[in-house]
Amino acid sequence: MKFSFSEEQEEFRSFLRRFLEEKSPTTEVRRLMATDAGWEKEQWQKVNTELGLTAIAIPEEYGGQGFGLSEQCIVLEEMGRFLLCAPYFSSAVLTANAILYGASEEYKKKYLPEIASGDLTASLAFTEETGAWDISSMSMCATKNKNTYRLTGIKSFVLDGHMSDLIIVLAKVDDNSGSQRLALFSVDSTAVGLTKNLLNSTDQTRKLAKLTFTDVEATCISSDDVTEAMHKTFLKSCIGLSNEMVGGAERLREDTLEYVKMRMQFGRSIASFQVTKHKATDMLADVELAKSAAYYAAAAFDDGESDIAATASIAKASASEAYMQTAINAVQMHGGIGFTWDNDTHLWFKRAKSSEVFLGTADFHRELMMQSWDQ
Repeated sequence: MKFSFSEEQEEFRSFLRRFLEEKSPTTEVRRLMATDAGWEKEQWQKVNTELGLTAIAIPEEYGGQGFGLSEQCIVLEEMGRFLLCAPYFSSAVLTANAILYGASEEYKKKYLPEIASGDLTASLAFTEETGAWDISSMSMCATKNKNTYRLTGIKSFVLDGHMSDLIIVLAKVDDNSGSQRLALFSVDSTAVGLTKNLLNSTDQTRKLAKLTFTDVEATCISSDDVTEAMHKTFLKSCIGLSNEMVGGAERLREDTLEYVKMRMQFGRSIASFQVTKHKATDMLADVELAKSAAYYAAAAFDDGESDIAATASIAKASASEAYMQTAINAVQMHGGIGFTWDNDTHLWFKRAKSSEVFLGTADFHRELMMQSWDQ
């Protein structure tokens, strides 16, 4: 498969970059990350009313624009570049895809148009206290009480879970044959028995929450087992996160290069020093290779390639290591100022660290890649 961006895609990227450069400078990122919410509704509405970004990958029959993952990954890459503080990944990537692939038609028509318009923010709660990203390790069960279901248990590391209007929960439920299946449940954020606690995470630009369910009333929105639907959602989200990560890594690389060109030592720019040239070369190679893997994975998903599981894991593993290593090099090349709060490098460094483990580490995805090849 050959891949390159079209002229229209490049124009879209340029327009989006100019928009985010204005709306998400580091001063705004610092202001929002200091709040408990982590984002503001007014800014979120501007992103959706002016650009319609949450609708981009939702099918047209559900109120979206009907574009593919490649177009959405352009959005994610640029958001990663500017560390946009908004519930985009939680609503338009994780939750929207879980509903699209796992919910019944009734609930697709109910929730997806509202997510596409930006009127509804949503979070997907599937990871539990173990921190395992493998859904087979999930233990929460739903109990049926007449015509409703009740949820009891804990979901952790829920992206934007403390602020979302809607929580989509993955849990086990007994089917008619007496065995258990995985199902999706919708829970209102104000439901009785739901306790939301903001986690103290390293990356303040991306908020994670712990949700405790104590006999919480829930609505089952899936009619069949959602194991395959969640697997597809996970792969798609990993590819999206990989593209977001290469956007952040590229921004770090560019900013660092500008700094070393400007910084003078012994009467000349430190960019002329051999050790600086080596690090700059390593950063370029790492970022470009990660970009290739991330771009290819998005195009492969849109084309329905059969080895998409391995491709997604390669992209996530590559982006995780490239982003983290680029962040380490960026701090070192900034010298003493690179460790200070006043310098913006730490914002991307912390996002690199949180993204490295979110949806699975590089080692976890290499194991998944080997398992997919064995099958």
